[in-house]
Amino acid sequence: MGLEMRKSCEACEINISIETNAYICTHECTFCETCTENMNYICPNCGGELVRRPKPSGTCPITSK
Repeated sequence: MGLEMRKSCEACEINISIETNAYICTHECTFCETCTENMNYICPNCGGELVRRPKPSGTCPITSK
């Protein structure tokens, strides 16, 4: 199962494309880079660490079987 890849920041609601840097916690709460820096890389919902969301690089070999 892949990430949900949410399309907007939960704090400021700016659009986040899949090419844009975004940050997520283990629950996939999603924030833009500016809001993440302002929150010191801590998710305001769960208190977990916010890390950079990976960018997709093509099709998943597992799902293409």
